[in-house]
Formats: sequence, C-alpha cells, structure tokens
Amino acid sequence: MTIPLSRAFVFISLLLLLESILEKVKALRIICVVVFWLVEIAPTLGQIGFPYCETFQTPGTQAKTIFGGDARLTEGVLRLTSNQNDQRGYVYIDVPFPSTYGLKVEFEFFIYGGIGLFQADGLSMFLFDGDSPSFSPGGFGGSLGYAQRGNEPGLSKAYLGVGFDVFGNFGNTTEGRVGGFSSLDQNGRAPNSIVLRGPGSGFTGYPFVVGRKTMEMGTDKDGFNPGAQFPISSGGSGTSRVTDPMKPGYRRVNLELQPDPDGNGFFITLTMLVTTQENLPRQVTIFDRPFNFPAPKNLKIGFGASTGGFNNFHEIRNLKVEVSADDALRDPQGVDFSEIATCAGQENQFFITDEEVLLPNENSVIRCLQFYKSLEDIEEESGDLCSQARCLEQNRVLIVPQGIFQASDQAGGFTFFPNEDYIDQEVTVYYTITDSYGKTSKGNAMTLKIQESPEPIRLLKKGEQASLSVIEICEGETVQMLGEGNEVYERFEWMKDGVLIPNATQSEFAIAEEGEYEIIGYNRKNCPAISNKVRVKFPDYPDLNFDQPLVLCEIGKTFNLSSLIEGFDLSKFDYRLSGNGRTLINEELKAIKQSGNYQIQVKPKELTCYSDPIDIEIFIQEIPLNVNFEFEVEGTGIKDDTGGGIFPDDVIQFEDLSDERAVKWDWDFGDGQKSTEKNPKHIFGKKGIFQVKLTVTDKYGCQSTFEKELSITKSYRLMIPTGFTPGEVDNKTFLPKYKGLVSFQLFIFNSWGELIFSTTDLNTSGWDGMLDGTVQDAGVYFFRVKGVATDGEKVDENGKFRLIR
Repeated sequence: MTIPLSRAFVFISLLLLLESILEKVKALRIICVVVFWLVEIAPTLGQIGFPYCETFQTPGTQAKTIFGGDARLTEGVLRLTSNQNDQRGYVYIDVPFPSTYGLKVEFEFFIYGGIGLFQADGLSMFLFDGDSPSFSPGGFGGSLGYAQRGNEPGLSKAYLGVGFDVFGNFGNTTEGRVGGFSSLDQNGRAPNSIVLRGPGSGFTGYPFVVGRKTMEMGTDKDGFNPGAQFPISSGGSGTSRVTDPMKPGYRRVNLELQPDPDGNGFFITLTMLVTTQENLPRQVTIFDRPFNFPAPKNLKIGFGASTGGFNNFHEIRNLKVEVSADDALRDPQGVDFSEIATCAGQENQFFITDEEVLLPNENSVIRCLQFYKSLEDIEEESGDLCSQARCLEQNRVLIVPQGIFQASDQAGGFTFFPNEDYIDQEVTVYYTITDSYGKTSKGNAMTLKIQESPEPIRLLKKGEQASLSVIEICEGETVQMLGEGNEVYERFEWMKDGVLIPNATQSEFAIAEEGEYEIIGYNRKNCPAISNKVRVKFPDYPDLNFDQPLVLCEIGKTFNLSSLIEGFDLSKFDYRLSGNGRTLINEELKAIKQSGNYQIQVKPKELTCYSDPIDIEIFIQEIPLNVNFEFEVEGTGIKDDTGGGIFPDDVIQFEDLSDERAVKWDWDFGDGQKSTEKNPKHIFGKKGIFQVKLTVTDKYGCQSTFEKELSITKSYRLMIPTGFTPGEVDNKTFLPKYKGLVSFQLFIFNSWGELIFSTTDLNTSGWDGMLDGTVQDAGVYFFRVKGVATDGEKVDENGKFRLIR
C-alpha cells in the first residue's frame, strides 16, 4: 500500500533493524509496522522505457532478460544457437518501451562456424506489443522464431520482424508464410537476405514487406550497387567470432523507427556496419522507407534463431535501445513537498504519483527516483546513454543524521526511517525524477517532520496473555479479540487481510470470519503501532474418506475403525460414529461389534463443531463362508479307480457346492493351471496325485478355501477279447478295446508263428478272420499289441485267442 505525498500521510509497511545511523543514530529495536491511511496498492514495476543497455558480457544479465529454448549466456555473448542441427533459441527483454517518439536499436551479431554445405538458418530481431500479458515465440526453422510455420503459430502480438537469413526461407512463402521475394534461386530460396515482415498473431499476418539480397547486384534483383555486397555469415566450418570492427566478418546493426508525420506507423531505417576487407569497415543502408502499420502503445524487443539440417553459431551482444525523436522530448518537473508527517523508529513508505509532478512527454510515467543532500549534489545528466538506463545505486539510498531515505523498486516510491533522537524536528532533502524516456528533472526539495511513535501493541484472544499466530473457531461462532499495549492510544483501526474493517474503532472486536487480522493503535501524534498478525480460520478436519465398505471377515472379532483413520490422535481430536441406534465416541471406535450403515465425524478437542458426516458401511462376518466341491469324469460318474479309474486325457467336470453367498471362484488344479469359472472342466494330461483347491469370495471380499485330492493312476486301458466268430452279426472281428493310446499297432499270428494280419490304424475295425480272401480255420491264434499312451508310456502286450465257427 502506498500514499501520495501531497496528502502527507505515512504508510508503514516493513520491519527494519538498524544498528546505527551515522554517529547520532542509536540502536533501534524491531518494531511492528502499521498503516496511517489506506489507499490503492500501486503495482510493483521494474524498468519502464528508455534507455536500455545490455552488453551480455557480464556473468549475468538484467533481471528482465528472459531466455528460452537453447539460448544461453556464454563467452561474453548471448548465444541463441550453437553450431548443431535442429536448435532453436530465443530471448526477449521484458521492458516496455513507449512507441510515441519511436525508437533506435543497436546490436552486434555473430553468425559463424557452420557445418554443412549451406549454413543455416539465421536470426531475427523482433518487436511485439509491450502490454501483451503473455509471450510465446513464433515458428522456428525458416520462420526464425517470428512468423507462423505450418502448424506452429507465429510470435504473439507481433509488430515487426527483421530476419537476417542465411539459408533463405524467411523471404519465401513455404511453411505457410505470407508473401516473399518475386524471384528465388533454383531451390526456391533467397539465401543471404535481410527481410522485414509486418504484424501478426497466431496464424494470421506476418506479411512480407520488403527484402534485400546482400550478395546480389542491382536493384532489379533486390540487391546492392556494385561493391556493396556482403554475406550474412562471417564464415563456415572452422571460423570464429569476429568482434573487431576492423576485421572481415564483423557485423553491427542500427535500426531506427522514426514517427512518420505523413501517416501511421514509422519511417524505418536499417543500416549495418559491415567489414569485408581488413581495416575497411563500411556503413551499408539496407532499408530507408515507410513502415505503415499503427504501433501499439508500448513495444518490447526480442531475438530468435534456429538451425535445421545445416547450422551456425548465432550470437548477439552490446544491445542498446533508445528513443528516436529525442529532440521532441522535454524534462519532467518535480514539485517541492513540505510538512510530510513521519513516525520515528518505523519505516514510513511514500509514493510520488504521476499526477503530482509534471510529465510533459506523451505516454510517460515516473521510472526512477534519486535522493541528494543538497541541490549542489545533483549532477548534470551524463552524456553516456547507458549511464541513464537506470537509477544510480549510490543515489537510491541517502543517509542523513535524521534517518535513512531509500528509493523502492516501485516507480515513484520511497521509504524514510526516522531516527528517534530527532522527534519533533524536520529534515529536508532533494530529489529528482526520471521518466520513461530517460529524461530527468532538475531537482526539488521535500521536508519531513519526525513525530513520536507509540509503544507496541499486541493482539490477543480476550482472557489470554500469550499471543497466538493462529486461532480456530467454528462456523457461526465468534472469538473476542483485544489490542493491548503500554500506551494511551487515541484511536484504533482493525484490518482483515490488509483491508480496513469499517466501523471497527475500539480496542475489542468480535471476529466471526476467516482471515488474517491485526489492530493499529494511534497516539496523539497520529503515529501508528501495528500489532502482531493473527490468522482466524475454521478448523482443518482430518481426511475421513475410506474405501467402502469396511469389512472384518474373522469370525468372533470386533472391528477397529481407528486403525483406518489416517493420523488418528485422541490428544488432538474427538471422533464420533453414529448408526444402528447408538453413538460411539473415541476409544469405542476400536471395538465395533455390529455390522451396519454409520456416519463418522471428527472435531478438534478444543472446539464444539464436528466435521460434516461421512457415510460408511461396516460389515462384520458372523456366519462362516462354507466352501465345497465334487468332480467326476465328464458324463460317467467315475471319481476314482473303483469306478474304472481316471485317465490323463479324461475331461474332469468340477461342480461347486459352496455357500450361495459366494460371488467369485478361484480354482487351483494343483498342476499349475487355474480357473475362475464356477463349474470348470479340466484335462490334467498326466498321471499323478493332484491337490485341487477352491477359494470362494463373497461380496464383501471375505474368503474360504477347501482342498480335495484327485488321483490319476493309469495312463491307458487295454481289453483283449478271448475269441470271435467271423460271419456272425455280433463279434465278427477280433479287435482289442483300448483307452488312452495315441498310437496303436496290432499283429495277428497263426499257430506256426506266421504274421497273417497287422494294422496301425487307431480307427481299425480289427481282423475279420480272412487271409488272402480265404476264411481261416477255427482254432487258436496269437496277437501282439504295441502303442504309446497319452503320457508317453510304452504299451507292449501279447496273448492268444480263438477263432470260433
């Protein structure tokens, strides 16, 4: 908060511990500071306007230099890109320059050391709307961080872009740019060119205005007169930065935008100091023409550069921005201030408004305030432009026996800390103001009167002696606060969040709203004492959100809700659980016995207000969840060897016999395979004893498990008939019956041991008693069966049988 000097009121805003003010200033205690009068807060400003100087040759830059992309400060230059492919760097100066009187820009650039047949891409200098709330660069590549590029928008709120284009795309219409040179090379480019593009925003605008090809000869080719040609880059691979104006490769740019009396916008002049021969620098005029685009009220400046498949170092240094129409400017005029009241032992803050002084230059504000002991100490403005760029540090602070004056970062703002030894005395000092264009007033006096400050005041909760920084109250309740001190205070003011509370003029005040409060007590001299700040707030309740429902599956146990409450602390909070016709408090939450729907609440110990209720469901399992199952070979009723045995390739049907509360089934067949079906089928595929396990889950997540053994002892079954009767309807072929074989061979021999039949067909119908079309005689024959079971077991059996007639 700040106060115009003409009202002669003091705004006290800081704590300051001063050890001495010259020989007469005694040690000062830290004092809580207060405000005499309430006014609108003025914005905090950095540098505004001209002149601006930045060499980029120091370890750091001014605070308003904003870097982006690959840009960085190194080796005494601002490097936008290194000589690597696909780089993009930009920087802008976050200082608004009034456009009314035009501006001049000077900087050196260095483009060198590129790798590739063509060095690329180039750099741009751009101006954009200085009042735009945000900044975003344009498309890079051929757009050099200024214009749009394909689906990349252009520079936000752009006004002017100057492209120093090595590769040659800034001056053509590729990538969505608007307008370009009428003639291009065989590649559709204009390498070694300097191009002006106009205003734009997003995907609109950035039109080609004019361009110059620096290596061409003749104006019909957009070139120069003979002998004026020069390349944009100072050299390719292996070359270095050229900083000496006498050495070939040096480049310095001078751009001037003069207010155009014949129309909108400016008359633009772009010249360059170029050295192409040793010790022969020359000034080359690139453009000298109107730029008929209305300018924003304020402009900011920036630079961009990019590389693609080819590259260069792109660097700048020694940037200087100044007003163009300097002869049209006049010096501002200050006024003498007198009888300004201040309070001893406190920091008093003041603000000289633009309305209290004369600022004759259009679109101008106070940029700089400096202090002097006498008019004779005010020095003539230096002829060095850059010495005017900001307040001189030695003139921002003035120490006199009566106290300390200090200019603030707030334009027109300053503070005064009076020495208590000079109560009821006056002090006179002198000041100058500098405006947005760097013009400075001749000097004026200000006289301040030092008055006695009151003793400190404390803000307390009524009835308590200790100061609290935070007090919690319930919504709808009040807390009575009191201001106390060892002083007779003439009047009081109460502040909430830095704003005066109307009609609160007593030492006591009932607070019912959240906020940061303080009380100010005034003595008979109208000097303030400000209290400590106390934040009054509604309580912060612990988080009582749970994953629902809350479940206890153990039979015969009680549910401990406190274990699920994060930060459960009975020394700080009270907890309340309501439902099922009863209420449980604090410790009772550790042993809940009944399932049901409840509401949980919490409150701080010292307060009466509980948090909003949270609905929760608690389930405590009282009846065990039964689980059981049966199995059989599918469709046979076979469960074990007594029923005929289970084979590896049998399909086993499992049947769940569990509690109807089950909603989820997890089967483990004991062979590494699992299932989540209620009644699954499974083929084990090998012999063995398997522990089949079923786990069922109910809707609350409670589980029960049951295991049963399943034995597979046989790989196969082979049944051999003792005889057969060829020619009969039944039993007319000899065929062993089998199960569990994956391969099968049958051999039939006569009594002489001769092989009379064989087959490997698993689907054979067997031997029909014939040999070469003749029915064989009745009698005894012999067989042999060979095969492989499903689990790989070898089968080899033989015996005899009868052919019966």
